[in-house]
This record gives sequence, C-alpha cells and structure tokens, in this order.
Amino acid sequence: MSEQHNSVKLGEIIREFNLEILRTAPDYENVPLRALDINRPGLPLTGFFEHFDTERLLLIGLTEHTYLSDLPAEQRRERFDRLMSYPVPALILTRGLDLPSECMEMAEKHDRTVLRSTQRTAPFMSSLISRLYSRLAPEITRSGVMLEVYGEGILIQGESGVGKSEVAIELLKRGHRLVADDAVEIKETSRHTLMATSPELIRGYMELRGIGVIDIGRLLGMGAIKLNQEIDLVVNLEPWDDKAVYDRFGLESHFTEILGVKVPAATIPVKPGRNLASIVEVAAMNNRNRKMGHNAAQELTDRMDKLFQEQLEGGAN
Repeated sequence: MSEQHNSVKLGEIIREFNLEILRTAPDYENVPLRALDINRPGLPLTGFFEHFDTERLLLIGLTEHTYLSDLPAEQRRERFDRLMSYPVPALILTRGLDLPSECMEMAEKHDRTVLRSTQRTAPFMSSLISRLYSRLAPEITRSGVMLEVYGEGILIQGESGVGKSEVAIELLKRGHRLVADDAVEIKETSRHTLMATSPELIRGYMELRGIGVIDIGRLLGMGAIKLNQEIDLVVNLEPWDDKAVYDRFGLESHFTEILGVKVPAATIPVKPGRNLASIVEVAAMNNRNRKMGHNAAQELTDRMDKLFQEQLEGGAN
C-alpha cells in the first residue's frame, strides 16, 4: 500500500483553460501546483494575511476588482505590493478584466505571472478547483479487486490466496464489471468520496491461480470492464474461524477508513460450500437498500420488540 502526492504544472492549466498570458515569471510553465484550493484575496487586499496559503493560485473576480478600483492609486499600489511580495504561483483575472496599472506595476516588481480568463468567476473557479482535485487529490494504491455490482462499487480485500479473483470472475460471468484486479488506485474526490481505477498497464487483466493471466475484455467483452468507479462498500474475505464470532444480525454498521473517508464494510468468512459470488451480490444490494433508508435488521428488531411489548401488555391485563 503506497500513498502518492501529485503536482500539476502551471503550463498545463494555462493550456487546458485557454488562459491569456498578461505577463510571465521565469520558467512559469514548469511552476508546480500542489494546493487543492485557490485564493480569492479579499481579506489579504485589506491587509489581513493570517492563514494565507502562498502555494495557491490567486483569483481576482469582479468583487475584488471593484474594491481595488475604488481605492486611491497609492493605496492600490501599497496593497498590491504586499500581496505580490508573497511567492504565489500566479494571479488569474476572470471576466476579461484588466488589472489596474499600479497592480501590474507591482506584479512586474515582484516578477509574478499574471493570467486572464474570459469566463465568469464562479463557473471558472468551480472548474479550476475540480480540475486541481482530479490531479492533486491524495492517492493510494491497495491490493484487492474492484468491481461494479448492481451499480455499487465493491472493493474486495483479503489475504493472498483467499479467493478474491475467483469470486470476481464468477461475478463477471454474471454480468457485473471489473474495474481493477490486484492493484487498485484510489483517489479522494472533491465530494469527499473515493474513486477507484486500475493502473493503465494492467487494466482489463486478471490473474487466476492455475490458469495465469487472462484478458477480461477478450473473454467476456469490453462491456465487462469499467474505467473507474466510486467505492460504496469494502468486502473483506477471511478464512472461516470456528472460534470467531461473526455478525449474524447486521444491526451494527461497520466502516473502514481510506484516505480519511469512512466507507461501509462487511466481513465475509470463507469456507468450502459457500457461494461467495451470491453473497457479494446480496451485500451490494443490501448496501444500496441501506443508503435508501431501509435496514432489514433494524426493521426486524423493531417488529420483534413490538411483539414482545404487546405480549407483555397482554399478560399484564
């Protein structure tokens, strides 16, 4: 299991969003961006710089531009001089706005990159943050098999040789889809959910002991492969232990934490004679049922409690 910390070059963002270049710092295209968010410097322009993250891109929209325009020229120069003294990766203007001459003067003085977009501020900001998240979000690689089962993303984990791939191939034959086998790349999205995919090198391939590597796309068709899938449930397979106490009622909710995100989890004991593929299918449907507000174990418990209460009241009468 390994965690990666990514970066994206400023030049890639400029090209992707078709940004106009107003001025550049040396080697501006190769400036690495590592922050997942951006700064709209409303408070810094008033002189408040506490918690100011210098790794974030600066974004000036109509609100900040109007504030700057209403300031006296010397005050504008002073505020922007302090703002540009920080080593920010770049300043981006939206709505095709022009930077006041005093502000551009300070960008020249501190040698900062200034860019411009014709888009409105809110949609541009949303798209930019989404793109930064897709490239920079924390990423981890875990051993297991990732599938889509009845629309639910199921990450199957367990010790080597416990039968993960065997369960997966049976599920694929039933019409479900493979996302990744052996190595599962997991990334947190901007919605604080987990998205899983496969390393491109091994995408669509599976390893079955006794047979070897198989190409799922060729054997079952390209419809059996999905490029990425949100993780909805983690299924842990473990060898059956006669001394262990397994959850038979399902009243308690179990979770596993990946990249700080809690994901529902279920442990399935493995022993000869159990149809694990059917059990995983039921686990997927039950997980969806719970997300829709239905908990069979709780409903049964409530019905039993109601029956016992009625019997007690009947006996008292």
